Amino acid sequence: MTEERARRSVGFTAFIATMLALVLVASALMIGRVTATPDPVPSTRSAEAGFARDMQTHHDQAVEMSIMVRDRTDDEAVRLLAYDILTSQARQSGQMYGWLAVWGLPPAAPEPAMTWMHRPIPGEGGAHAGHEAEAEVDPAVVPATMPGMATREQLAELGSLSGRAAERRFLELMIAHHEGGVDMAEAVVARSSLPVVTDLARSMVAAQRSEIQLMQDMLAEREA
Repeated sequence: MTEERARRSVGFTAFIATMLALVLVASALMIGRVTATPDPVPSTRSAEAGFARDMQTHHDQAVEMSIMVRDRTDDEAVRLLAYDILTSQARQSGQMYGWLAVWGLPPAAPEPAMTWMHRPIPGEGGAHAGHEAEAEVDPAVVPATMPGMATREQLAELGSLSGRAAERRFLELMIAHHEGGVDMAEAVVARSSLPVVTDLARSMVAAQRSEIQLMQDMLAEREA
């Protein structure tokens, strides 16, 4: 596949991934909406709001990569894994979109992505709940990309592969992606006392750690 065809393939797959994610998000949106509104409602610069926005973006790429690999392999184990990741993460995106709607917060962040992860953890270093959530963060310490996110070049590479080569690259990229997702989920658990948020984040940590182990085993099999 030529470089130009690979770029077009990635773009088309991204479009399909977005459409499918929107369908699944719509079905999951009600889950987030029916959650009781907390008192007080998180602010737009809170860890809860930042996590909800950033994890949606993170999940969207996992959905995109999962659709890509399902189009490039006939291996049932990889296709099943990709389907599980696609459906679970699109559903969770819907829940988090619903939280923002219930909280009356805009879906777009008022500050760079991942800023919330670099505010003090309540109770550490003398930080007090309520103050650290709005603390200013030096932009220089905020990374340019989210943890574990694949670059557009890496996605283009995945889009140019097929068969075992595509399976291996998908597993490599998704392991790193899940590791980044675990870091984000653990960060919000450390910074939030809102059960609806911490419960979902903890479930993400458990599920993604399990899938990391599975993918490491699958990758080892395909490298032999």
